[in-house]
Amino acid sequence: MASQGLFSAAKSMKSVKLKFRIPYYTEWGQSLLVCGSEPTVGSWNVKKGLLLSPVHQDDQLIWTATISVPCQFSCGYRYYVVDDAKNVLRWEMGNERRLSIPHLLPEGHTLELHDLWQVLLSFDSSILFFSFIQLLFRSIFFLSTVFAPIVVETGADALLFRSAFKDVIFCKNSTFNVDRPEAILHDELVQQGSILLRFKICCPNVQKGTSVYVIGSSTKLGNWKVQDGLKLNYTGEYIWEAYCYCKYGKNGCFSLEVGSTRELSVNSSKSQSQYIFLSDGMLREMPWRGCGVAVPMFSVRSEDDIGVGEFPDLKLLVDWAVESGFHLVQLLPINDTSVHRMWWDSYPYSSLSVFALHPLYLRVQALSKNFPEDVKSEIRNAKERLDGKDVDYEATMATKLSIAKKVFLQEKDLILNSSSFHKFFSENEDWLKPYAAFCFLRDFFETSDHSQWGCFSNYSKDKLEKLVSKDALHYDTICFHYYIQFHLHLQLSEAAEYARAKGVVLKGDLPIGVDRNSVDTWVYPTLFRMNTSTGAPPDYFAKNGQNWGFPTYNWEEMSKDNYGWWRARLTQMGKYFTAYRIDHILGFFRIWELPDHAMTGLIGKFRPSIPLSQEELEREGIWDFDRLTRPYVRKEFLQENFGDSWILIAANFYKEYLDRYEFKEECNTEKKIAAKVHSYSEKSLLPESEDKIRCDLFDLLKNIVLIRDPEHDKSFYPRFNLEDTSSFRDLDDHSKNVLKRLYYDYYFHRQDKLWRQNALKTLPALLNSSDMLACGEDLGLIPACVHPVMQELGLIGLRIQRMPSEPDLEFGIPSQYSYMTVCAPSCHDCSTLRAWWEEDEERRHRFFKSVIGSDDLPPSRCVPELAHLIIRQHIESPSMWAIFPLQDLLALKEEYMTRPATEETINDPTNPKHYWRYRVHVTMESLIKDKELKTTIKDLIQGSGRSYPHIGEAERQLSQETAALALGKQ
Repeated sequence: MASQGLFSAAKSMKSVKLKFRIPYYTEWGQSLLVCGSEPTVGSWNVKKGLLLSPVHQDDQLIWTATISVPCQFSCGYRYYVVDDAKNVLRWEMGNERRLSIPHLLPEGHTLELHDLWQVLLSFDSSILFFSFIQLLFRSIFFLSTVFAPIVVETGADALLFRSAFKDVIFCKNSTFNVDRPEAILHDELVQQGSILLRFKICCPNVQKGTSVYVIGSSTKLGNWKVQDGLKLNYTGEYIWEAYCYCKYGKNGCFSLEVGSTRELSVNSSKSQSQYIFLSDGMLREMPWRGCGVAVPMFSVRSEDDIGVGEFPDLKLLVDWAVESGFHLVQLLPINDTSVHRMWWDSYPYSSLSVFALHPLYLRVQALSKNFPEDVKSEIRNAKERLDGKDVDYEATMATKLSIAKKVFLQEKDLILNSSSFHKFFSENEDWLKPYAAFCFLRDFFETSDHSQWGCFSNYSKDKLEKLVSKDALHYDTICFHYYIQFHLHLQLSEAAEYARAKGVVLKGDLPIGVDRNSVDTWVYPTLFRMNTSTGAPPDYFAKNGQNWGFPTYNWEEMSKDNYGWWRARLTQMGKYFTAYRIDHILGFFRIWELPDHAMTGLIGKFRPSIPLSQEELEREGIWDFDRLTRPYVRKEFLQENFGDSWILIAANFYKEYLDRYEFKEECNTEKKIAAKVHSYSEKSLLPESEDKIRCDLFDLLKNIVLIRDPEHDKSFYPRFNLEDTSSFRDLDDHSKNVLKRLYYDYYFHRQDKLWRQNALKTLPALLNSSDMLACGEDLGLIPACVHPVMQELGLIGLRIQRMPSEPDLEFGIPSQYSYMTVCAPSCHDCSTLRAWWEEDEERRHRFFKSVIGSDDLPPSRCVPELAHLIIRQHIESPSMWAIFPLQDLLALKEEYMTRPATEETINDPTNPKHYWRYRVHVTMESLIKDKELKTTIKDLIQGSGRSYPHIGEAERQLSQETAALALGKQ
């Protein structure tokens, strides 16, 4: 609201002019447009928005437009990038900008809005005019302030307003008193030739007892002297009333904002006064850097758990993290995966429901305060029986559900009639009801394959309401699933709030796919391409590619409600987490799509992608499409693969085709081959092992050069690594040269624009649906468009030292990583630091020489001194986050290295049926008591200049009480 005393002598006015001004570089054929809530700026219809005109000023491209608006004008607005037809290509992140013009602004005058493009951040400009320091200058002047080049990449500053920082790391900094400045201008100052400036800057990382000043070359700004500068007022939400060459003053000391001087040049020779509102982004200081620890929930071990890490154990993990200097705890996905009701469900990336939490992580001891003696005895026996080296997934799940069911039958009325349950149910029933119904049907039909559920195969709301009706005979079973989810929610919410209070970011994981037999594919079948499978092309993890088995997404259908399913997922995650990892972020640019009959991951294509057309290939002299798309199998290949048994294999799996062999109809896909080979194996009809015969047949099936699109007969895709095939090697030189050139074009050039556009449609919907800090897992075959888009959207990438993104490097160089990254020596998808070091002697020598710079003989084991050196390299890197697997941190101390290193691996990406069961061999209570390890880690963090949680007396006492309570339960 405008102060009534600001322009006491102002006359009534009919209209004023509003000038939008924003620097932004666009590509050819693109324009900038402003659209907002009022008709003059389109009423949120972008087609009716106000187009801006470009003009070059020095090295900047400035977009401007001026309109007349009525007095007391106010609106919300946002900037968009559009094409010539005003189709939206991208838009600013964050909330809409707010504008309110004071009604006493003189008629006919112009208010200039000097804005900056918002990346994942929006400043609320509803406090526009009088919530900022306003200075009036006469005549022509040149005001120098810290304005120009940003030290870190685009979007980095804006990330500090995500909940990870705003609500966790910096939350104790936001205790300043909000102070609205009094109107200091008088009407005698408002005269022709004067200039009114508004200064505005965001400073989230400002400690209590600190002041912010703006200084500059003007007398009004102290002539670069801090003591004479303009002191700023805090107006809430980390906004300070100024903008310029400014920084903190505390206890007589001060530091300046880093980076080049901001510059503003204003010509006031005009006859009218000028009014300029500056929105200048963030205060530039040395980039914030922090550390974290990563461990799967199922891997955590405590003295209270039953066979697996449980949500309440997160409190112990948070305590250890704080005392070790970590600001972040990272988990793998924690959603329910119980599709098969067996150990296969240990795979945490194959969700039964993207909303439901996994019953595996339930602490049954917290379900009640009044356990019967037989239940108490069952809990004691289960703790002892399941306290193994690894997770026994099936036994642990069965035990927990059995105990929970007994407690439920005893206390169901008390819980289900409670106000807290009713609140939980009302907030979650949209996904909770379908989930409970699905679990009931899964158990009733003994399968999650909903195509086998008869009349319930096709979901409808009417059928759902009958399934969950209170009159149904199985209603108690439905309520049991409600009950489990309710308690999981309570336990995780309590742990999440504990982490926030201790200044620790809880980071979750967003899987790229869902199981094809899941609640989500049952309820929303049109959102998925059920005749396809998701995977990844060959990379560091798997030379033959990966087939994850998830259906690919129907992005066109998802876009119809602005990706509502995705937005709901992120909203649900945001209830517990303040940061998240986007699994396989490349999937939002393009996905590696395989036919549903494939078992391996090699014979796939990218979706979306621009294929090779038959016309294009024929112009290049390629015409024999049967030869290039059918498996190329010659007699000598069969003899080479199967030896003396080749005639038997040929007779059962092939038919002769011209001068070659062709697979029979009943075994012309991988799934058909696997089924037939298995049936022969059961009858003892195979000359060799089932695995070898199957793999050899698979290799011959994949001996092709081109893949024909099953939906478009005249479209083709080059097989990945086609030069490795004998089918390619037997071609004439002309065909080889043409296909090599087209292969390179398909995989590395022609898709970039398409994939960029695809990501800029899908990712902003995710990023805007919550205020969690987003990190993208960008490992593997990275298209050229990925990193620029991630930078533009403010997404943090991942750097694993043994998997450098630079093609000419064998090992990444942490000191050269960019700021917008998370760095780590290993991750859950590869071997630990210890195991990797011991795997390959020659590689060990190369690493020791090129990374450590030593010609000495490297140790054969990853001794603590070596682990310390490698971890220090990462902690001292420029990366925003250095996040370490707990196993790598335990390598800092010899006593934690008694377990074979190979047993610490979490996942083997080459094995689609890997059993995810790793458990840390030491309890969190023991780690909390290990002062030596905590001191070693914290010294590394403190010495690197990274931020770490400051433990006050209250927090220290809380940690001690938690530890004492845990010890008292022994």
